[in-house]
Amino acid sequence: MLNRHKTFFGDLWSLTRPFWFSDEKWAARGLLAAVIALNLGLVYLEVVLSYWQNDFYNTLQSSNQPGFFSELIRFCWLATAFIVVAVYELYLNQMLQIRWRQWLTAHYLEEWIGQRAYYRMQLADRGTDNPDQRIAEDLAQFCEKTLALSLGLMSAVITLLSFLTILWTLSGPLTVTLFGSNIEIPGYMVWIALIYSIAGTLIAHWIGKPLIALNFDRQKVEADFRFSLVRFRENGEAIALYRGEHDELRQLHGRFSGVVTNWWQIMRQTKKLTWFRSGYGQAAVVFPFVVAAPRFFSGAIQLGDLMQTSTAFGKVQSSLSWFIDAYTQIASWKATVDRLTTFRTAIREAAAQSGGIVARGAAQDGYAADDLQIDLPTGQRLLDAGGLALAPGQRVLVSGASGSGKSTLFRALAGIWPFGRGAITHPENPRVLFLPQKPYLTIGTLREQLCYPSAPDAFDNQALIAALHDCRLPAFTARLDETQHWAQLLSGGEQQRIAFARALLQRPDWIFMDETTSALDEETEAALYGLLHARLPGSAVISIGHRSSLRQLHTGHIEIRRDGGTVGRLFRTT
Repeated sequence: MLNRHKTFFGDLWSLTRPFWFSDEKWAARGLLAAVIALNLGLVYLEVVLSYWQNDFYNTLQSSNQPGFFSELIRFCWLATAFIVVAVYELYLNQMLQIRWRQWLTAHYLEEWIGQRAYYRMQLADRGTDNPDQRIAEDLAQFCEKTLALSLGLMSAVITLLSFLTILWTLSGPLTVTLFGSNIEIPGYMVWIALIYSIAGTLIAHWIGKPLIALNFDRQKVEADFRFSLVRFRENGEAIALYRGEHDELRQLHGRFSGVVTNWWQIMRQTKKLTWFRSGYGQAAVVFPFVVAAPRFFSGAIQLGDLMQTSTAFGKVQSSLSWFIDAYTQIASWKATVDRLTTFRTAIREAAAQSGGIVARGAAQDGYAADDLQIDLPTGQRLLDAGGLALAPGQRVLVSGASGSGKSTLFRALAGIWPFGRGAITHPENPRVLFLPQKPYLTIGTLREQLCYPSAPDAFDNQALIAALHDCRLPAFTARLDETQHWAQLLSGGEQQRIAFARALLQRPDWIFMDETTSALDEETEAALYGLLHARLPGSAVISIGHRSSLRQLHTGHIEIRRDGGTVGRLFRTT
């Protein structure tokens, strides 16, 4: 148990510390100091208001009309000050939240994307579900709840210390007769408040503990359901063509049933906790009056003292019961911390994964493989590619049966496939463009699609319009600055022509194309390959394809064969 708590607080500190010691540390610490000062100011005003309450009720008891109006004016000043402090405490708290979230988001994105950890995590299936939700939602919840809970705990402690003295002074001693002896208990209401609150905290923890795991599961099942809806929307045309609506509904209902089941579990556990919290809170309303009433009726204290005693007891009790009131929020916060720490661990493990395949630059003109063996993520050998050599300016077609490892060979040449052994050497800082079968299109302007992965202003309008004309997309020349979901708007063939336009604009020295013309007719395919040869005569074009028509568009051919075995090998043919 102790080790588990130490691990959690260690994870929490590792998530929290970097921001407060980063380049943003002085602004962050200044904001935090201001928020803490305002928070303490609120506690101070609450103490002052409790004394005002004492004076106000004593004025009523003594029928002092001038004093009554004087106290009302005093209250207006105190209330105004309380409102101003509360507003700016919230405002600066939110300012600190967004700065913290902005910093965390930037660093998580850098770690997740910068070293291609996102890709390796997918390949290795590390069990880190919905990274998008962890960055978009969990980081926001972490910043918000960490500040809320830490400041709430601090406020509870300061409030406890402030009102404890008031309650001790007002409650006076209690004389108890035990076995014929009189025992005097000083500040008896303080001890009653302590016993009441500690007992309530222990019971609340016992009832609410299952909520921690349930809230963790809730974030997962909600994200899974949302992701399924996004995938359905992104693949709407394919689903419609397959007439797969019934199966999609079945899967979506299945995903949502997990949401419902989890929600019912949370409901039942929350109901138990709410029963206790509600009863506990309602009892706390009258409890101090019942305990302090004998001293009031005996004349030991006045009405104002009774009311201030009730307020002080309530503040002490609520401070000591902070854990009870915040239990649901703590459960959700702990689940968020767990999700972020497991996500960060998966990112770092993926980034630190030492690939068996080494890709390195060298003072040479082409690509060469040295004892290259490519495996599947399971460890099964897929392809022996030793002896592969590609020279600048070559036009080489790579073919083979489906599943023989053609696309995986390209991934290894791109340096993103870690599974296997051997080495790939390539020119220093090569200008390379890999074009997959389905080009990646962002949600943005057509200009951004053509320039990708360069900046949108990398090419002028004249170059972009010429590329569209050359790639047989003249109808789109007037839509360069139109924002669309282009992956859904453009046909497969149009998307592949966008890929060729990118190649013409980027003018790379090496172009690797994986079934990049599969959606085009043979005449358009030949025209676009001819365009590459004419406009980029010095560029090497390495293509994966099955069509026999591609043979005449290349001067070299590499075939992957298995020859009855399970491991593919490369064979050069003429």
